[in-house]
Amino acid sequence: MIEPQASPRPPASPARPHWGAEALWQAMVPLLPGLSIEVVQTLDSTNSELTDRLRNAGRVQQDRRGGRVGDLAPQMLVAIHQTAGRGRLGRRWHATPGSSLTFSLALPLQREDWSGLSLAVGLAVAEALDPHGHHIGLKWPNDLILSDAPDEAGDAGPDAPARPGRKLGGILIESVPVGAQRAAVVGIGINVLPQPVAEADYGAATLAEVWPEATPQDALARIGEPLARTLLAFERAGFAPLQDAYARRDILLGRAVRTTDAEMPEGVASGVDADGALKVAAGGRTRRVVSGEVSVRLAAGAA
Repeated sequence: MIEPQASPRPPASPARPHWGAEALWQAMVPLLPGLSIEVVQTLDSTNSELTDRLRNAGRVQQDRRGGRVGDLAPQMLVAIHQTAGRGRLGRRWHATPGSSLTFSLALPLQREDWSGLSLAVGLAVAEALDPHGHHIGLKWPNDLILSDAPDEAGDAGPDAPARPGRKLGGILIESVPVGAQRAAVVGIGINVLPQPVAEADYGAATLAEVWPEATPQDALARIGEPLARTLLAFERAGFAPLQDAYARRDILLGRAVRTTDAEMPEGVASGVDADGALKVAAGGRTRRVVSGEVSVRLAAGAA
């Protein structure tokens, strides 16, 4: 773990890589004073670990992994191998050791309305890894999508629209009350290198497809500082200033979708509004769908 008042500690064992934690801490700590960064070899879930620490924040002691509890200073926890990662709605996140980037960042957010936070985080990650917007799109409310090239056999010419793509990563946001304050635990999982077929979800993409030399360490180095800046900007102004940037990566925009919302089971996605709600139009009316209420999938045969 890296403490702000001292030089970063060496790894606990020669087998554990530094992961560039010192350089990352130096870039992030001016934005997040008091930040600690910890890299562990194996952990069930970085989100679960940080939420547990925050729930025990009244106890000033060290936990068995050396992480800090007892305060609300920002904490980043990286697992080289995460054995029981969690996605939205309780879904499991599969990761082979060394193939994925799995980490969580916990920090207090002095903002009452967190609407659109997962969208803001997804946008920060996409822009850090794909600044020109050529490869990574966003699927409401928390998926990173690697864009696929047009089908060679089914699409004619270079101007044919790209298919929706495959899942590259996901975002999991959890809220933990700590006294009179509320802390966010921002979990991020990204497929970096190919995984064995038996362990990979069907249709999964990897960052190595567009960044062949990528490693999980490289991805974390790119993401850390932009993520911190986005969280601070969100704390000040919410999602609204990011709405246009999100729209440029919105893979659902203009597509037929199905939802689990009984009031709007099918329709056409028409973007997100200033607080991050998905707008779905059908039958001359538009309904706002908010995060946590629905699961959205591209309708069969959507163009």
